[in-house]
Amino acid sequence: MITLNDYLYSGDTIFRVLQNYITDLREDARKTKNEIDLIHCNFLIQIRELLEHNEFLTTQSQQVREFYKYMTKEYPYLAFTVKGRIKSLIRAEEKFNGYIVKYISDYYEEYGKYPTTAELKHSLSCFRDLIAYRIVISMPKCHYENEEERQIAELECLYEIANVLPGFLEERGFTAEPANGVMESHSPLMDDNVRPYYRDYISDSQPDEYQSLHITFYDNCSRSYIEVQIRTKQMDDIAEIGPANHLGYEKKQEKERARRNAIPRGECIYFDEAYERGMKLLGLDLAKLDVNMFAAMNNSLINDGCGLFRGRLILPYEHLSRFQNDLID
Repeated sequence: MITLNDYLYSGDTIFRVLQNYITDLREDARKTKNEIDLIHCNFLIQIRELLEHNEFLTTQSQQVREFYKYMTKEYPYLAFTVKGRIKSLIRAEEKFNGYIVKYISDYYEEYGKYPTTAELKHSLSCFRDLIAYRIVISMPKCHYENEEERQIAELECLYEIANVLPGFLEERGFTAEPANGVMESHSPLMDDNVRPYYRDYISDSQPDEYQSLHITFYDNCSRSYIEVQIRTKQMDDIAEIGPANHLGYEKKQEKERARRNAIPRGECIYFDEAYERGMKLLGLDLAKLDVNMFAAMNNSLINDGCGLFRGRLILPYEHLSRFQNDLID
């Protein structure tokens, strides 16, 4: 079986790693008539093209930058960042294989049998966050007398920005995609006309404390999907370096092992291969990898300059609050 891990110690650039992986995976898929691996190859080609930073990404990020400029005018007292990234190769590979494992195990649990190849192929059209932008806001403490008041104002501002975003981007060639009831918002701060498009991880508490607003857009110019996440600095800390990050990793390992126990080995090759690829990536020692432009002192101190682990940054903007003690109307 061909796995990404086999190519991460060659000293090649990330593009060469991807090309070699895709070439060998496709050749093996044709020999074994593995239709899911052929879809896997197409998925990896998307990642490669995005990491190459084609011209459409520049055009797209400039449109998102317009919202940053809007925010600087509307919220001069607010500190915030607007960043864009392409999903990293390792995370994308984890997600693709993890989805196969989840889909097959859920299907097996519900129906007592495995999905057909056609059903599995159809389900693999769900990846719409390969390009993602994140808006992180922080209300400076100097504007408020106490922390509770500050947090209330910050949350109100967060939803206010979320209410404006869909209409703003739709005027610039983007179409908001319905969330189809997934994590539907129950917040009174969200306008009814945008509620169907957001997945609200704030209004309903999550076991890992994760909080954020997610919305997906279709970019009609580049014919690609993007995801936009909106959160406060505290929410971002929890997601990136706090409980949601650490616990998520531990729980994922436990959950994946449980799925393996529920599916008899050897009965579904698609499950077996996806599970093995996923577990190999979970156990990856990044400090020992040899990919051109990537080096890590250890697995927690990583400076990724090529999109292998953290993804490739395509839009970094920061805005610092311009007022210290001025009252906000």
